[in-house]
Amino acid sequence: MAEFISLYSGSSGNSSVVRCGAQYLIVDMGKGVRTTTAALKSLGLAVSDCAGILVTHEHSDHVSGLRVFASRHKIPVYASTGTMLALEEQGILNGKFPAFALSEEGMECAGMYIKPFRIPHDCAEGYGYRLMTADGRGVSVATDLGYMT
Repeated sequence: MAEFISLYSGSSGNSSVVRCGAQYLIVDMGKGVRTTTAALKSLGLAVSDCAGILVTHEHSDHVSGLRVFASRHKIPVYASTGTMLALEEQGILNGKFPAFALSEEGMECAGMYIKPFRIPHDCAEGYGYRLMTADGRGVSVATDLGYMT
């Protein structure tokens, strides 16, 4: 069973967790390491159980803590090709953590199948994510929608 938890949300930063069993994925990291680590700790989640970070798009309220957190903990980061290029331009991708461009076909991670889908937003290439468990249950995460499609 998948569980969705919002760590924080707003114009100063956005982040959420999708957990399946002991492992979880973080979606976006819009605040610093201390804030995110404290939020995870308050939920009883160990950073070592984080299987990856999904990035919806490159705006600062979604990535401001990404470089330091992923570098410190060597957590893989996943985003669209366009978002990866934007993160590179911003100096967030520093070679100290694995970073992978997601295809629209999706992938498996943390006991879930991740299927990206495009969102309308004023960014390089924004995506939302549908995360499904083996039993067919899941959750979709979409942020900063410009309009409903």
